[in-house]
Amino acid sequence: MEFPFTLNQLRYFNEVARHESMRIAAEELHVSQSAVSTAIAQLERGLHVQLFIRQRNRSVTLSSAGRRFAAQTRVFLARAEALSEQGSLLGGTLSGRLTVGVYAPIAPFRFPRVLTSFEQQYPGVDVDLVAGDLEVVRSALVGGECEVALMYGHGLGPGFETRVLEKVRPHVFVSTDHPLAESGAVHLAEFSDEPFIQLDLPYSRDYYDQLFRLVGVAPQVRYRFNDYETVRSFAAMGHGYAVLNQHPTRATYSGAELVALDLLDELPGIEVMAVWPEHTRLTRRADAFVRACLENYLPSAD
Repeated sequence: MEFPFTLNQLRYFNEVARHESMRIAAEELHVSQSAVSTAIAQLERGLHVQLFIRQRNRSVTLSSAGRRFAAQTRVFLARAEALSEQGSLLGGTLSGRLTVGVYAPIAPFRFPRVLTSFEQQYPGVDVDLVAGDLEVVRSALVGGECEVALMYGHGLGPGFETRVLEKVRPHVFVSTDHPLAESGAVHLAEFSDEPFIQLDLPYSRDYYDQLFRLVGVAPQVRYRFNDYETVRSFAAMGHGYAVLNQHPTRATYSGAELVALDLLDELPGIEVMAVWPEHTRLTRRADAFVRACLENYLPSAD
């Protein structure tokens, strides 16, 4: 039996349907845009149906027939991928592409170690990354843009399977010449009258607001930044204090050093997790990545 399409044509179609752009699909597939355009045209001729509506701004949208075909294509490609994995396992190897989501503020900490270990063990697997704030990563999981993610648990909501890798405690961060820099441990209320530098990211801000409510303090917010290192640098230069969980080093981009103070208050930490959609069967590549996280995600040294 002859089929009116090839597996590559379906792969190209799936990427164009996902991004509604032949240019972006070509970049994701590491092929030329003309190759993608030709494959889509051949697929439409073979099926005798228009799958995309071409727009004047060079974007494309799925036709009604294209939407129905896309739903079936995703299922077919998932099964083809599973079959490919089974064949790889017969030879004792894993291969193919795995897309992993990672919450950007924690990406520099343990994640490079996990990725290095995984790539050494499975050199045939090409790992792509989707990095962003918690909402970006959560949406990527829901939308199928990544298969598994490394992220914080707060704000995650129902519908996910998780494996807890680490729990990191909150600390107060101050400059080396702050009056409390040598105290080692403090109560959050001791900073109630000082300017606060806030990490202003979705869900993260809710967590830090919760910490202040638990101790009955209204922080005097002076600056808000959505970048972890900017918050650390401003605190190190004495522009205020910060409350953060991760503490990689005393050095900051500003050149000044930062002091981490333990909190004497009973405050909740943040769980770092490997996360994937509930009721989704992980591919063997994704399952191997979760195992790499569990084996290599080292506990915090602070």
